Amino acid sequence: MKEIVILSGKGGTGKTTVAASFASLAGNSVIADCDVDAADLHLILRPSIRISNQFFCGHLAEIRGKDCIHCGACLTHCRFEAVIMKGDAAGEAEFSISESACEGCGACVKLCPVKAIDFNERYCGEWYVSGTRFGPMVHAVLAPGAENSGKLVGMVRTKARELAMGSEGKMLITDGPPGIGCPVISSVTGAEEVLLVAEPTPPGIHDLQRAISLARHFDTKIFICVNRFDINIELTENIEKIAAETGSKFAGKIPYDMDVVCANDKGIPVVEHGKSDAGNAIAEIWKYMQANKQ
Repeated sequence: MKEIVILSGKGGTGKTTVAASFASLAGNSVIADCDVDAADLHLILRPSIRISNQFFCGHLAEIRGKDCIHCGACLTHCRFEAVIMKGDAAGEAEFSISESACEGCGACVKLCPVKAIDFNERYCGEWYVSGTRFGPMVHAVLAPGAENSGKLVGMVRTKARELAMGSEGKMLITDGPPGIGCPVISSVTGAEEVLLVAEPTPPGIHDLQRAISLARHFDTKIFICVNRFDINIELTENIEKIAAETGSKFAGKIPYDMDVVCANDKGIPVVEHGKSDAGNAIAEIWKYMQANKQ
């Protein structure tokens, strides 16, 4: 199995546009959308959900009102101010737990003298196995305000790799999250190749350099391409120099092209949108990466 992970040092560089086009160019692959915090690959690939699973991570304290003796021990010992008290502390005040403030540490559960606090698994989102015209797709949605997106990314990627390993010769194309945080680490660990999509701006170059450092830490073969390269030719040339200096392979340049917007509006990869300049450039990047396999 070969896996290509498409990343960017920052959001908005166009990595999802490239990932969708790669899925089209591969023809028959397994696709993973690991950007669970702001998933959008489904808007282009239009997957049909076949399997839906809830994702639980961590725990959430919940006070059983009928069993509570209103002693206030939970309020006293909670360091995260997640316990809400209604009424007079001198009387029989009512206590509850704020879902958004609870960190799931369990202190209140252990210190409640009558064991009136449940400690259930916390619902954090859903993950799916879907079908697309390019092959199966594994993707997920993190619940609003939920944390541990790195674990959800790990689950998505594990399932996608299982599907790819079960089909001889299939490629795994992963649309990773932006940045260099925990979700990105979950996306890149163990991958053979990474394509970093950069933009020719000062923040884009700064974040690209951080993404290169992360990928090199995991001993991953690095390809770099520049999206909307023609908005700043000088900074594009700087990115090419960075690629050479860091031992990365410069895979190509994608021009600014309104056909990308038109293709996204139609819900198709830009490589399928007529004779698009951006689509042609992405196709050349794909060919370059296939010709420079490990």
